[in-house]
Amino acid sequence: MADTKFGGIKIRHLYKIFGPNAQAYVDAVKKGLTKADLNERHGHVLGLRDINIEIPSGRIQVIMGLSGSGKSTLIRHINRLIDPTAGEVLVDGVDVVKMSQSELREFRRHQTAMVFQKFALLPHRNVLDNTLYGLEVQGLERAKGVDIAMRWIERVGLKGFESKYPNQLSGGMQQRVGLARALANDAPVLLMDEAYSALDPLIRMDMQTVLLDLQKEIKKTIVFITHDLDEALRLGDQIAVLRDGEVIQQGTSQDIVLRPADDYIANFVKEVNRGRVVHVEAVMTPVAADHAVNGATLIAGSTIEAALKILAHKDAKDLVVVDAVGMPVGVVDLKRLAAAVVTPH
Repeated sequence: MADTKFGGIKIRHLYKIFGPNAQAYVDAVKKGLTKADLNERHGHVLGLRDINIEIPSGRIQVIMGLSGSGKSTLIRHINRLIDPTAGEVLVDGVDVVKMSQSELREFRRHQTAMVFQKFALLPHRNVLDNTLYGLEVQGLERAKGVDIAMRWIERVGLKGFESKYPNQLSGGMQQRVGLARALANDAPVLLMDEAYSALDPLIRMDMQTVLLDLQKEIKKTIVFITHDLDEALRLGDQIAVLRDGEVIQQGTSQDIVLRPADDYIANFVKEVNRGRVVHVEAVMTPVAADHAVNGATLIAGSTIEAALKILAHKDAKDLVVVDAVGMPVGVVDLKRLAAAVVTPH
């Protein structure tokens, strides 16, 4: 397994301007030149403006936004498939922007792996050989590579399909191959660019579950790009919402749903099933010293939906919220839980 002490990612004051003379307009953009004015007056396109994101080691960072928001541009700066116009991309404390070509090549081979929306499988290679590809590039001898590849093929649920070719697999199965190939490299950073967007809804949910289950063990630093809010809320330890190349809000799923930064975010979250996202801590009241804890309880961090299910099956007027060692931290009742799932207007 990769080193779990990997230091994470820090993106600092990152700007990207597309055009032949991009560097000339950085100062103007920093001083407030708008995306529209940059394009209309100077024929350049503003891709990213002053992006600052810190991604802790072993967490899933979701970058979310609509088409054209800059999210795919941003993720491609982490492995420097795109060079920034200004700013730093620190991966484990090392600025990727300053790497030489040879350093960058080693970084891409060993420090990062990528899962693409369109699967990007080699059609003439079977499942095993597609999974092996990154290990071959690293120069690992085939026998060792096969052992590693077969382990990940099994982990993503494709045991028995290793001799099949991409055109013999469903979309969901092809994406499992892409995930197995990325994981086989054992890189500490996993970049997933709209990885599940091409999949049918049920297969997409299944792949999200596969990723969350694997992450409990592999603890990679994952950057996951999506335009789907439900996917962002389900997967992200942290979420950054982009609009027109700028970060509008960063935070946990709780922050985004309960404390939207502006009307743009509020419109995004108004149709969210709050019961599946909001934790009971957001609605609980202090527990009285004489409150009985021998009744119905649930652990802190549980969703409102989980609390409602317990109340529906138990003859209890409220639930005591307890911490990891069973100490009471609050209490919730049906009225507060029901009120919390209604989107405020």
